Amino acid sequence: MAAQNVKQVLQAKLDSKNYDKLMALANDKLHKFVADAIELTKPATVFVCTDAPEDIDYIRKLAVKNGEEKPLGTKGHTYHFDGYNDQGRDKEVTKYLLAPGKTLGKGINSMDKQEGTAEIYGLMDGIMAGEEMLICFFCLGPTNSDFSISCVQITDSSYVVHSETILYRHGYEQFKRFGNNPGFFRFLHSQGELDNCVSKNYDKKRIYINLDDEIVYSVNTQYAGNTVGLKKLALRLAIKRAEAEGWLAEHMFAMGVHGPNNRVTYFTGAFPSACGKTSTSMLPGQTIIGDDIAYFRKKDGQVRAVNVEKGIFGIIQDVNAEDDPVIYKSLTTPGEVIFGNVLISNDGKPYWIGMKQPIPDTGTNHSGKWTKGKKDAKGAEITPSHKNARYTIAISSLENRDPLADAGEGVPVGGIIYGGRDSDTWVPIEQAFNWTEGVVAKGAVLESETTAATIGAEGVRTFNPMSNLDFLSIPIGRYIQINLDFAKDAKKAPPIFSVNYFLKDEKGKYLNGMADKLVWVLWAELCVNSDVEKIETPTGYIPKYEDLKKLFKDNLNKDYSRADYVKQFTVRVKQQLAKIDRVEKIYKEQVSDAPEVVFEVFSKHRDRLKKAQEKLGDNISPFDLESK
Repeated sequence: MAAQNVKQVLQAKLDSKNYDKLMALANDKLHKFVADAIELTKPATVFVCTDAPEDIDYIRKLAVKNGEEKPLGTKGHTYHFDGYNDQGRDKEVTKYLLAPGKTLGKGINSMDKQEGTAEIYGLMDGIMAGEEMLICFFCLGPTNSDFSISCVQITDSSYVVHSETILYRHGYEQFKRFGNNPGFFRFLHSQGELDNCVSKNYDKKRIYINLDDEIVYSVNTQYAGNTVGLKKLALRLAIKRAEAEGWLAEHMFAMGVHGPNNRVTYFTGAFPSACGKTSTSMLPGQTIIGDDIAYFRKKDGQVRAVNVEKGIFGIIQDVNAEDDPVIYKSLTTPGEVIFGNVLISNDGKPYWIGMKQPIPDTGTNHSGKWTKGKKDAKGAEITPSHKNARYTIAISSLENRDPLADAGEGVPVGGIIYGGRDSDTWVPIEQAFNWTEGVVAKGAVLESETTAATIGAEGVRTFNPMSNLDFLSIPIGRYIQINLDFAKDAKKAPPIFSVNYFLKDEKGKYLNGMADKLVWVLWAELCVNSDVEKIETPTGYIPKYEDLKKLFKDNLNKDYSRADYVKQFTVRVKQQLAKIDRVEKIYKEQVSDAPEVVFEVFSKHRDRLKKAQEKLGDNISPFDLESK
């Protein structure tokens, strides 16, 4: 579209106030994107949202006015329901649009760019007729920073942009400073035709990602993971950009771990879903920067990280006053909170599974009017709240927010943690020998083990390198290589640790308590700062008993026995070898571009384990290693 035509389209559809707000951003690519979206979706009106409080308030009130959210009794609290068939990220219809001849490798969903673009344009043609188009600006990472990525979200869903105003830093003024720079992310979404305020045509749900043009299309869906473009959809764009520019975009929390003498050491960490990620970032006595996505850059040879977001879109199941006091307090006191897909009682209060309070037998949830024992069309029982029910809050509402949560220069990364769900192999915490071994033997081998209670087949291990497999926009091998290369010119590469909160004994009993993770992380903080000695195992370094005993007593007032230490930190050689064989097979068969160093590290670990096995047996006590 020619520049003159762009201006004509904008003037014809925007009133003078919104036109002036848009044109104050002197960016030709932005203006064309908006004009193209108007021509395609044909909205009745257009609202341009600046950073001004009155504009943000307009969005907040609009979400209630149009029924996408409904108010609760506590001031500032609202709830939102997604459709019964729209309760999570939809992998099947989330695809990369690639030019002919391009591929991202096995397991990464993609399709022809021209075909996909034509399909999405067809679905979006006239889809906003009679509706108001909302144009909002946000910033990934702190504003006015080397980490900043400007973004524009176009949608007809006030719930989507209301969520984004909580989750992301406002970006209109940042866009002004951006000038005519074309390097911003673009997101175009429509919830489509609605039935009782939820997307009706979920069978035509599509989430398509154009990596070359850094644009995401999303249609006929309301669930935030498919529609809040700046979350995991933007992570995919960021991974691709990071590859080109020499930084990292990771599916990681960032937190401050508080050591002796008021020392704060900053850690980041990646865990697959339900493996302890959020609970680690919210450990008592520690401070949170962010719970989900982090960007990494090197500044004067130092690795630094920022939280991409300023809010939390968290799973609410099992959040309760006993286990999650800080989050629970934020969810039960006045302030801006959106509850998603929880049960609303007849007197207008939110309830969810695992809140450790009696749940009413009747109410309203994502399935409509609900009574205990209600079943869906397939005969499956409908739980009071969905297992993926969510809450959206600002990190500023949490008492444990770190003072550097919005620091434009980021925080120095003292250590990196990878954790999975593993019943029989990894010890509770272990430090890798070096950066390369950490990337390969801690991050690139990450697995999450299913349980019979949730899946129906206990012990199935899902391969998920760096807990980022679902969001990779580059081949797996290339992704591992850029992680390996990242620390090469760093003055000090952050130590890398593995953790495992789910180790069991032969009878299936957990060997770790829920609170014990605090001790493992505090030991890692001491380790990073060279305050403790370590025991060398065939696969890394583990704590000494005396140090853990003191940490347990000082922080949990718990007597930690030598017997518990031996059970937890025994090297299980057969299981370790089986894991190497299992993951190595995946890399050989499914990752055609796997770096050779991956197999070299596997070989070294296998050799060291077998030598130890010959000398000390299949199950090696940490005391035997300490005395060697």
